[in-house]
Amino acid sequence: MDRELLRQALSYHGPALLSLLRAEQHDNPDFRGLLPPPGTPLEPPRGAAHPPAAWKERASIDTEIKRFIAKKADLLFAHSWKPNGPFAETIEENDEYYAVMPPLERFMEVPREERRELFFRDIERGDIVIGKITSIREFGFFMVLICLGSGIIREISDLEITALCPLRDVPPQSNHGDPLSYYQTGDLIRAVKDVDRYHEKLTVSLYSSALPPSLSSTKLGVITSDDFPLHYKRSLEVANTGETFEEVLHRSPGFANPSLVEYLAEKLGLSESNPPSLMRSLQIKNFNEEDFAPALRKKQSASWALKCVKAGVDYFKDGRHVEAMNEYNKALEIDPQNVEALVARGALYATKGSLNKAIGDFEIALENCPTHRNARKYLCQTLVERGGQLEEEDKLLNAESYYKKALSLDDTFQEAQEALAKVRKLMQKSLEMREKQAAKEEKQKEKKVETSAEKLRKLLKEEKR
Repeated sequence: MDRELLRQALSYHGPALLSLLRAEQHDNPDFRGLLPPPGTPLEPPRGAAHPPAAWKERASIDTEIKRFIAKKADLLFAHSWKPNGPFAETIEENDEYYAVMPPLERFMEVPREERRELFFRDIERGDIVIGKITSIREFGFFMVLICLGSGIIREISDLEITALCPLRDVPPQSNHGDPLSYYQTGDLIRAVKDVDRYHEKLTVSLYSSALPPSLSSTKLGVITSDDFPLHYKRSLEVANTGETFEEVLHRSPGFANPSLVEYLAEKLGLSESNPPSLMRSLQIKNFNEEDFAPALRKKQSASWALKCVKAGVDYFKDGRHVEAMNEYNKALEIDPQNVEALVARGALYATKGSLNKAIGDFEIALENCPTHRNARKYLCQTLVERGGQLEEEDKLLNAESYYKKALSLDDTFQEAQEALAKVRKLMQKSLEMREKQAAKEEKQKEKKVETSAEKLRKLLKEEKR
């Protein structure tokens, strides 16, 4: 457990969170030694300073937050609740990779005092600011901040926050002359800041050496409006159009990037195979096979396909065979191995006389589900029917193979038994007829040979005379 984080949470939320933690985590051995005993004084919660009316409005929300913390405490305060990989200190604003959005305050009615307080709470030494020079003095120049170039992005353009750039932090543009002579009132400046939170005072520097390593390539000094960060440009657009958060999000090219999740997960150090989550079901190490996406997708596809099959069966009953076939084909596009769709389409093929196609569908259905009664029954019937067609074409051997195949599927299928017996009689009769014909032809051949020999003898006798 992260003891320091737990201490901070208890100090902030007070005794109410402590009692909820004792109730929710009493069986958790990790918390027994960490939770202070009853009667231990805690720092008063920061929320205690709220006026009564505001406190009543927030009471139910705060209570729900405390309940959530207590219920998920074993996950929230675990040391493993950290990024799984290296965390990118800065994420480049690239609208092709992800949706770059204006600060959230742009879509909310947050009072200026609160936004100013949040700005000075979150500002860090080394963050980049962008502003406009308002006055130039002998000791440096003053600038009013327009937006932030790094760190936590805030909506500050209307807060009139002033920063001083001392002369010592202005790099000379040449070996001689006043460094400030290069700058004019109204210039847009990108600078790196230092902060005095207590007095809410900012100083900035134009020296690249003041930049943190992750931002070392950033150019400081005079810029143009084209150099404004993308989030600020978006903020100006929203100010003019009045678009909602969702509208801005959906029209952003990066939102449609198919690799969006992978890109941001990598930047934030999150592992897709082992993602940090407060959902207990995702804390399971060994999931059942049916809980994985392929199995769930297969189940979902089967459900959608069955709806198409049902519609196709209704069309079939009404004699609308074209519409029925379209529904069966649609079902098999969704789920190519759907047994019910294969059986239904096979039955329709058989009805239309396309027996080979029907047999193909029934065979695939039976391979996927060997116990499917209708698939077996219809396949046997269709094999016998196709065998009958081959009989009529005098292809008795082929017909016999179809009947035998039907009996291999169902040895009690009487129609196949009778058809096989019949075709074998025909084959026997045909064989006997062929044998008789062959004998007759042989006899005729012998007789023909004898006749030829007799003629030859007569010719020889005549020559002797």
